[in-house]
This record gives sequence, structure tokens and C-alpha cells, in this order.
Amino acid sequence: MARFGLIPAWAKDGKISRHTYNARSETVAEKPSYRTAWRQRQFGLVLVDNFYEPSYASGKAVRWKIERASGEPFGMACLWDRWTDPASGERVVSFSMLTVNADGHPVMKQFHKPGDEKRTPVIIAPALHGAWLSADTAQASELMTWAHMPDLSAMPAPR
Repeated sequence: MARFGLIPAWAKDGKISRHTYNARSETVAEKPSYRTAWRQRQFGLVLVDNFYEPSYASGKAVRWKIERASGEPFGMACLWDRWTDPASGERVVSFSMLTVNADGHPVMKQFHKPGDEKRTPVIIAPALHGAWLSADTAQASELMTWAHMPDLSAMPAPR
């Protein structure tokens, strides 16, 4: 089990995790919260059946369910780290999902507020899971694109 929202090993407390759910692939190697995990190649996969994004086509946020067209589960690229809570001594494993620009993605470009940059999690095709998990940073950078993502479908989420 791991906690969503990366807590870097140097953090004084776990509150930072509220700001580290997602890591931009373009800057992950430079940002203090992520750069050590990146350099140490702490790459992981979050296995999911689907995820949700807001569509503002109606003028209001409407949750849409995103999944593979086949309905099969898929892996989202993530970075992980270990942190020890100084108050309790508890050892916590945490992670951030990696994201890329989705302005040109056929499905993901329709989500988020008008005027906001369109982002999508980096989905690693099943055939590339081993390559991702054993990648060096240059190889990982090459895999952080939506070009090799499996086909996705989207539909309004049931209320």
C-alpha cells in the first residue's frame, strides 16, 4: 500500500502530499519534491480500471469516466518515495502520478476548464511496463508521452 501524494524523504511532515498528487513530466527532474525520486529511478505503476476528469462543455464541471476502450485495466506512470514520520516513526511509501500535455490527444483534450492547459496521466502500454520499471532517466523521459497510450474511451459518469 502507498499513499497518494508524494512525500519526499526530506519533508518535515506529510502535509506536502496535498500538493504532490501529480508531477509534470516536463519538470519532474528539476522540482525539489520529485528530483531525488527521479534521479534514483523510483518509477512505479498505479494499476487502475479507470479514472475521472471534469468536462466543462455544459458550463459546469461534469465528471467523466475514462477507461480503456477494451475495459481492461491499465498502468499509470508514477514516482514513489519513502518518508519517516518524525512524530510517530511510521514509515510511509507515497507516490505522484506523472502527467503530460494532452492538447493534441483525441480523447483527453476535451477535459479541464476552458483556457487551462489540458493534462493527462502518463499511461504506460502493457508491453512497456517492464521497460518503464527498469528505465534509466533518459529512457523514462522517452516513455512519458501519450503517443503509445492504449485506446481510451470517455463517457459521463453516472450520478
